[in-house]
Amino acid sequence: MKFSELGLSEDLLTAIEKHGYVEATPIQEQTIPLTLAGKDVIGQAQTGTGKTAAFGLPILEMIDTNSRDVQALIVSPTRELAIQTQEELFKLGRDKHVRVQAVFGGSDIRRQITNLNHGANIVVGTPGRLIDHINRGTIKLGNVKTLVLDEADEMLNMGFLEDIESILKAVPDKRQTLLFSATMPTAIKRIGVQFMTDPEHIQIAAKELTTDLVDQYYVRVRDNEKFDTLTRILDVQQPELAILFGRTKRRVDELTRGLELRGFKAAGIHGDLTQQKRSQVLKQFKAKEIEILVATDVAARGLDISGVTYVYNFDIPQDPESYVHRIGRTGRAGAHGNSVTFVTNAEMDYLKDIEKLTKKRMQPLKPPTREEAVAGRLSVASASVEAAVSAVDASLFAEAAEGLVEKYDAKTLAAALLSAVANVAEMDESFSLSHERPLPRKRSGFGGGRRDGGRQGGGNGRRGGYRGGDRRSGGDRSERGSRERRSYDRGSRTGSGDRSQRGQSGAPRRSSRDFVIRNND
Repeated sequence: MKFSELGLSEDLLTAIEKHGYVEATPIQEQTIPLTLAGKDVIGQAQTGTGKTAAFGLPILEMIDTNSRDVQALIVSPTRELAIQTQEELFKLGRDKHVRVQAVFGGSDIRRQITNLNHGANIVVGTPGRLIDHINRGTIKLGNVKTLVLDEADEMLNMGFLEDIESILKAVPDKRQTLLFSATMPTAIKRIGVQFMTDPEHIQIAAKELTTDLVDQYYVRVRDNEKFDTLTRILDVQQPELAILFGRTKRRVDELTRGLELRGFKAAGIHGDLTQQKRSQVLKQFKAKEIEILVATDVAARGLDISGVTYVYNFDIPQDPESYVHRIGRTGRAGAHGNSVTFVTNAEMDYLKDIEKLTKKRMQPLKPPTREEAVAGRLSVASASVEAAVSAVDASLFAEAAEGLVEKYDAKTLAAALLSAVANVAEMDESFSLSHERPLPRKRSGFGGGRRDGGRQGGGNGRRGGYRGGDRRSGGDRSERGSRERRSYDRGSRTGSGDRSQRGQSGAPRRSSRDFVIRNND
């Protein structure tokens, strides 16, 4: 279905055309008319199916630009997603002059307050920072007509349930509520029952989860041996282009440094990079100036780079859907791809969950020995030497070459050349990674809405384990497993922290209603 058939105004249709959109995706086609009709909607679809435009276009259609009030509030789990959503809505609403403001932790709250005071029709924010603005009275939600919970399952995974409920109670009782989620756990159904009015559930059938063109392997290894095992595998497999996934920003930075130290051409992308730097890294990767792109889940969203032969999951993702999105970066356009997942003994249940979802068993991969890794390096070095020999103009180096030939035999010279090209000494460069908080032991559900979202014991009250993490980590909110409340929703160190207070404000909780499901497969 074309966007022109969905009842959108000319301003938006022009912006859609500029954006390069032609036909609506299934989630857009089915939810936009319902949203324009004022219905509460639960949209269930995989990441990357166009959910932002699915809720963004009807919201933009309904915005009254003559008012400076906040008329739509969008709650996002991560600051990257909040920024991405704000940018997309700004582009789509530019011709209509819609004001869109993003608020999130790790950024100066005073600047955000100034921007809010200038007027914002749509506010996109992370839960903790929104709560902070609500408590400070710096965001007025009395005229909110539409509330969106984007990637609700991920917000629950991060332990944001209480924040979500507080935000839901802070907006007017008479409103439209849109909830988008890849999965539908019990806690999300409870939100639908308690805070939505007869929501219609639009479920888009998942695409093929994995492809036969991707060979999937796992390596069972101790946590402190993972990096050495990784570099040996890279030496043996010698991927032309590979993406390596780490759970946190710190992990990405450290993996990148370690790989460079051991002679690999690597670069990392995560939420702290400027857009200019991110674009530069991706350009180098596409041009094959970089062999290994190290990334967090969120930073890798939307990547469509041909020629990726390997995906390495250095940290196994907490939810199986993330694994599917990760390995989908290889095996594209009919090309063959490979994935290798590193897993500790304590994480085997996560691997089994992935296999259950993909309906495909991963094959065990035996970690290579140092000798095998050296052989892999020498094989590449031999090919490089042969290419150099065929291209060299020997006359330019005749005198120096004759001097070396007089001193050494040909075998010794060849060995020295191979050694220099292979640089075997790099393999033994000392490097160790900082300790990352492990994934929680597998437990069912979300802990009945507890703050820790089902973490294994040891928490102190509702803030559970979040203060117990390594504060140096700077964890990326794409790190579904760490569940630590760090820089994304903590604010700058100037006292503008995101979690400072927990007010209970706004309208009373809605009474329980029947949960209406409509499946459209």
